[in-house]
Amino acid sequence: MTEAKSWIIAVSNDRPIQDIAKDLTNAGLRGTKVLKEINVITGKAANNVLEKLRKVRGVIDVSPDVPVDVGPPDSPNTW
Repeated sequence: MTEAKSWIIAVSNDRPIQDIAKDLTNAGLRGTKVLKEINVITGKAANNVLEKLRKVRGVIDVSPDVPVDVGPPDSPNTW
């Protein structure tokens, strides 16, 4: 079994975000969180279902969720 990774999915306003989230879940996205205010859905899925997620009507982009660390104040490193 392929390891599930975290994804950020940008969606359009063409259809209700809850309908898109349901279709994404049916396509293999797990642990779905709907961020309606910014038209984003997050969740976990294996690489082998990415094409299914990208084909869901209303999905604009599927990108990996990568951690960001700005470091402590006055730090020269921001990543």
